[in-house]
Amino acid sequence: MAGTLYIVATPIGNLEDLTPRAAATLGMVDFIAAEDTRVTLRLLNHLGLKKPMLSYYQHNFSKGDQILRRLEEGENCALCSDAGMPAISDPGELLVKDALARGITVCPIPGASACVSALAVSGQDTARWVFEGFLPIPKKPRRQRLEALAREERTIILYEAPHKLVNTLEDLAQALGSDRSITLCRELTKLHEEIQKTTLAQALDQYRETPPRGEFVLVVAGGQPDTSQEELTLEQAVALAREKMSQGESPTAAAKAAAAASPYSKGEIYRKLIGE
Repeated sequence: MAGTLYIVATPIGNLEDLTPRAAATLGMVDFIAAEDTRVTLRLLNHLGLKKPMLSYYQHNFSKGDQILRRLEEGENCALCSDAGMPAISDPGELLVKDALARGITVCPIPGASACVSALAVSGQDTARWVFEGFLPIPKKPRRQRLEALAREERTIILYEAPHKLVNTLEDLAQALGSDRSITLCRELTKLHEEIQKTTLAQALDQYRETPPRGEFVLVVAGGQPDTSQEELTLEQAVALAREKMSQGESPTAAAKAAAAASPYSKGEIYRKLIGE
């Protein structure tokens, strides 16, 4: 019988955030696949545990087959990232996909998560949100991602390193508007934890003067819904349908297209269009 791959959340700063279940799982498994064995070793030393470990990270995916073979032979493995939930904006994602494809049981051991923790204390809308992780570094994909975020109405969560923070805030201000609300969560659960709700413009002024330190989670308010459709009158919708007809579309197709661009139904527009 194949073993189980346990996805074990580790503390994002404060070691006391490790759950009893996570500690028990680390003590029970046969071996640990760690993003950085040195980081996981400190956690094991804190728990008084000794376990065989191998490294599994973005530039070492060749270890994946070895891990999967051992699982298929019946061993149990704990996957650990340096901090937080493995496989979330993390190379462990590929190992989980491959394990499931081979029919290996994957079991979550939940715990600390920087993005969810930041969202909970952000003061931003928590009903609907989107996690973006780190923005791309190359210019073209970065520009494309920012253009997509400019249309995003849900709360946006990003990660950023201190030396890139100002540049990211500048790009966000240009794409979303400098008055957009943002909550900057710095060093969550650590000694110098700081949570600040402000605007992109004010955050830029602050960190241009004072170089940022520590890891950041950025929680950005979503954009306002586009109300342009609500402003379209029925007469304007009918005029749009007539324009479609002048381009060769049938009355039915023209009414359907106008309905998609307005708050009115196809039937309402069609009846006006044919003079009922």
